[in-house]
Amino acid sequence: MAPAHWRTLDFISDLHLEAQSPQTHAAWVQFMASTAADAVFILGDLFEVWVGDDQLEHEPQGFAANCMQTLAQAGQRLSLFLMHGNRDFLIGEDFLRRCKATLLADPCTLISGTQTWQLAHGDALCLDDTAYLQFREQVRSPSWQAQFLALPLTQRQAMARQMRQQSQEQQSLRAARGEGYAEVDAQAAARSLQQVRGQTLIHGHTHRPARHELGSGLSREVLSDWDAQARPPRAQVLRMTVSAGAQSRLQRINLL
Repeated sequence: MAPAHWRTLDFISDLHLEAQSPQTHAAWVQFMASTAADAVFILGDLFEVWVGDDQLEHEPQGFAANCMQTLAQAGQRLSLFLMHGNRDFLIGEDFLRRCKATLLADPCTLISGTQTWQLAHGDALCLDDTAYLQFREQVRSPSWQAQFLALPLTQRQAMARQMRQQSQEQQSLRAARGEGYAEVDAQAAARSLQQVRGQTLIHGHTHRPARHELGSGLSREVLSDWDAQARPPRAQVLRMTVSAGAQSRLQRINLL
């Protein structure tokens, strides 16, 4: 349950931060330093890839450590929450402790004022993407993660680059066929909301920012991905403002 004094909550996802995208990183740093929100919820894929918290020790002045410092500074003045995505599910306790963030279960429930919201990354609800769901089940298992994290950092980084290349090739094939990212199954989203007696699901992953009505008073709000070099650039925040009467209003804010 959200504390009664929270008045502004910001939701972002799918920033896919990496050193090769400095403009997107700069937009995120500016947002984290300037937002007046009481809490920021990052609903997965903050990073393009995360191969283990030990990279902070191996590269103490590197890109990952710089991002950690940005989060830690924001965490001194607001509440910070992170959810694993399909790219950064290996973010661990060491990183969370350093940046003063709380890890969210996927999905989880947020009660703010008089309303109940469900938060998710969204990938687990893309039921038609069966190949990805099989991969997700494999890499989310504790045994697979333990084996992967036991490998040398350089080997993990090389494997991540290979998987990224394969993912980009698959996306190119989808685009050539006129297909985009997999879509969340509407019935699955509605069932998930009904299980927690929620009204609105907030999620990312699909890179299709929009509001969708699910029937019976239920809906889902899809977060935007971030890409400052796109035309037009994408760096959007979904802001929840809670009034004194405990009613919540959602607003999409484009930062670029």
